[in-house]
Amino acid sequence: MRKWKKSPGETLRVGILLFDGFSNHCLANAVEPLRAANMLSGRALYDWRFLTIDGAAVQSSSGLSVAPQGRLGASQGDLLMVMPSYGVRDIPRDATHAGLRAAARRYQTLVGLDTGSWLLAAAGLLDGRRATIHWEELNAFAEAFPDLQVERARFVMDGDRITCSGAMAAFDLVLHMIGDSHGQARAVEIEQLFMTRDGARSHASGGPTVRRALAAMQEHLETPLGMAGIAARAGCSPRRLAQAMRAALGASPQTVYKRLRLNHARKLARETEFTVSEIAWRCGYADPSALTRAYRDEFGTTPREDRA
Repeated sequence: MRKWKKSPGETLRVGILLFDGFSNHCLANAVEPLRAANMLSGRALYDWRFLTIDGAAVQSSSGLSVAPQGRLGASQGDLLMVMPSYGVRDIPRDATHAGLRAAARRYQTLVGLDTGSWLLAAAGLLDGRRATIHWEELNAFAEAFPDLQVERARFVMDGDRITCSGAMAAFDLVLHMIGDSHGQARAVEIEQLFMTRDGARSHASGGPTVRRALAAMQEHLETPLGMAGIAARAGCSPRRLAQAMRAALGASPQTVYKRLRLNHARKLARETEFTVSEIAWRCGYADPSALTRAYRDEFGTTPREDRA
């Protein structure tokens, strides 16, 4: 088991270390998928705290002020995300490097987001590792730390060290971690919430077959297609589609399709005034009773109770 994976029922404790000039975009792309995972599962899969080196407030590159919940030296957990951005070379070295080296003994896994890889490398925490960084800093990063195996990649996992490039890649990384811990079908559901790439990740292990199938499912939530129809739109046989879906998402096409429709139903129940009959129709169920039964089996409650 990866060190950042927890046993079922346990909560992964995440520290998010911010510096002046951090990217709002990167922060949102790292935290929002965690929030969505908690919401969809109905329990606290992830718990995160915002930190700074000294406990003082920091300001993003666009002027957003964040008051942290603590200082790095008083924190501990499972995963520490290090998130500077512009001006990483101007960050005071001694206190930062000492703080990161001490934190490496209190956190099981360290993650460098955006230009966070630079701080981890400068603190000696990436020695001999494979790593990446924001593409604008890639060449300078390789020159500054010649003992690293620097790769042009969206993210690189090397044991208990993870490095990531820009803000969009942070979203991909966190989705990957959620999928690895809680199933790729859950990651697809989260991506559906954010309407990214039509709900099909560009790096999904299922390749174009799975991506085309997911797109077809999402285009036909109101009038569901049979598996033969989904497979035809994915350009393969139903058997091949089932194999690809299980390999990539850990679930059958029928299970993934059902989850997508029920997630849509939950969104409508919580955010609209549609009747249960209307929601059932919009999610491909023949009648409200059928929707209510499926909804209760999936979420442990009914659409009416969820709305209340």
